[in-house]
Amino acid sequence: MKKISNRFDPQFDDADADHGAGVVLLAGGAGFIGSNLSRRLLDAGWQVICIDNLETGRQENIAELLPNENYRFFLHDIIQPFSLGGRVDRIYNLACPASPPKYQKNPVHTFLTSVIGSLNLLELAESKSARVLQCSTSEVYGDPDISPQNESYRGLVSTVGPRACYDEGKRAAETLFHEMHGATGIDIRIARIFNTYGPRMDPEDGRVVSNFIVQALKGEELTIYGTGEQTRSFCYIDDLLNGLISLMESETCGVDPINLGNQGEFTINELAGLVSEMIPTAKGVVHHDLPQDDPRQRRPDITRAKMLLGWEPKVPLRDGLVPTIEYFKSEIAQAQGQRPEEGEKVGAIL
Repeated sequence: MKKISNRFDPQFDDADADHGAGVVLLAGGAGFIGSNLSRRLLDAGWQVICIDNLETGRQENIAELLPNENYRFFLHDIIQPFSLGGRVDRIYNLACPASPPKYQKNPVHTFLTSVIGSLNLLELAESKSARVLQCSTSEVYGDPDISPQNESYRGLVSTVGPRACYDEGKRAAETLFHEMHGATGIDIRIARIFNTYGPRMDPEDGRVVSNFIVQALKGEELTIYGTGEQTRSFCYIDDLLNGLISLMESETCGVDPINLGNQGEFTINELAGLVSEMIPTAKGVVHHDLPQDDPRQRRPDITRAKMLLGWEPKVPLRDGLVPTIEYFKSEIAQAQGQRPEEGEKVGAIL
């Protein structure tokens, strides 16, 4: 795959930016959610600037977008200062590894991405008079002792555990967004995203949906940590995108966090059973010890999203798994047929 470089100015000319919906910046735009959101926004008439360091984002996710005249890619780590010329109307902050195996590889960088990266985006938003949305996470609730979790719940989070770099980083980012709003009047939104799945997930993501599907397609045992009776909710990517865009474009939602997730609650054992039913090549399950601080339950209270955004998810888990499984089949087939040369992950636009 052709390597990506930064030999161009990622801004749009003001004359070009005057057409369509406007200019939107996606930090972390080559990731699972960001690349799907890019397509949705391009289809809606936005001009899209993607910033990503490709640490966990994938060039494959955005390859078909690069020739689009309304798309720009900027290979950059948002921890480092940057500036953009031209107009920016909206900023989505999706930048930060969200998979425990990936964010735990470099916990200091993970934490700084949430805090310093958010500060850099907030300062850009202030300079551009842009609206900015922080993609926070259900992990701010930690290992909750109430279910479902609503936005007023303060969480049960360890400040020093193996997940703290992500959980506490996201909590600090929410604080930073609120304080900057109070100090400067920046127009902010905060979405607390619960487990999301769908096409363009990384096969090596390390979270339960991708793990189970890839293992099943390879004819392996499904790895369950602990007893498997811990619960999760699973939101299909299209539903999440509807929620994010509704939140970003709402004029009446306020600045307080809003949960975005599917209220359907499944045990990990139930998910394993469903994946095994849909992919008969699965070879049963194998149990490993539960990781430290792994949440026992996770289910969103989406009352505020329903009331303020008129949003709720529509896609049942079984229905969403169908295109997700087909996507992973294609990914595995491509990997087995022609694997990119080492080092080709980092590339960029010509």
